Amino acid sequence: MSDNNASWEREVITQLAEASLREQRRARRWGIFFKLLTFSYIAALFYMYGDADLSNVHINEKHTALVELNGVIADEEIASADNIVTALRDAFENKNSAGVILRINSPGGSPVQSGYIYDEIRRLRKENPDTPLYAVVTDICASGGYYIASAADKIYADKASIVGSIGVRMDNFGFVDAINKLGIERRTLTAGENKALLDPFLPENEKAKAHMQNMLTEIHQQFIDSVKQGRGDRLDTSVEGIFSGLIWTGETAVKIGLVDELASTSYVAREVIGEEVIVDYTLQDDLLERFAQRLGSTVAQVISTQLLATTPR
Repeated sequence: MSDNNASWEREVITQLAEASLREQRRARRWGIFFKLLTFSYIAALFYMYGDADLSNVHINEKHTALVELNGVIADEEIASADNIVTALRDAFENKNSAGVILRINSPGGSPVQSGYIYDEIRRLRKENPDTPLYAVVTDICASGGYYIASAADKIYADKASIVGSIGVRMDNFGFVDAINKLGIERRTLTAGENKALLDPFLPENEKAKAHMQNMLTEIHQQFIDSVKQGRGDRLDTSVEGIFSGLIWTGETAVKIGLVDELASTSYVAREVIGEEVIVDYTLQDDLLERFAQRLGSTVAQVISTQLLATTPR
């Protein structure tokens, strides 16, 4: 009799536990449903209103035009020459632009892309002499970023900004000893004695190394000439290492002529250009692409959270 009672009790406890688990799963499924429903509503609002740039209500009034240059300067990146040049042209073409601010936060990048932007800035300034263009540095304006900034009428920065790095670099590695130790046989066929130039699996070729160094020196000189042309007499070329790739704080950069003054974007718009209202001309990602990315990210996060919550421990 006692065994029957124990068996009955275990069965009841098992049924209660299973019922409780079913109820928890049901509640979690409804939780996911309502969260997704809420997110869909928010996403719909974003689709309708999220891309509206409220600053553009001022586009038909006098304003300060803003173009952001963020990240690595390279083709196919947000800071590509195509994107930056297109935004700058739009800013200059609007007759209500009292002045243009190019706000830079970049460690540099392609000398070709930087050169394209530099040349276009100089062309736009020449065609629009009454519309000044000022570069404003936030965190960093180095290498290709400074190449571009030097084309501006003036450069402004924060006292703690990082500025400079007027130099050129090319990275490479050597794995010759490693593949020898591993017993790896390298097999590469070329037509042209220098086609495998800087191959990391071959011993360093001094002749090829000298050729590449000459090429870097040539590009470096192009960089130096552009900076000198853009900055003119403001640049203190007597400063040791100014063209060596060294970097300085914004505060020191003012003293040596890399930067004109310490100021923020809002200050330049208000006090220098004289139009406090700022309209952002920066090219944005496609709306549907950004929406899909945000939607996918949020849904994945919700589902992941719920799966973690329902995973037996």
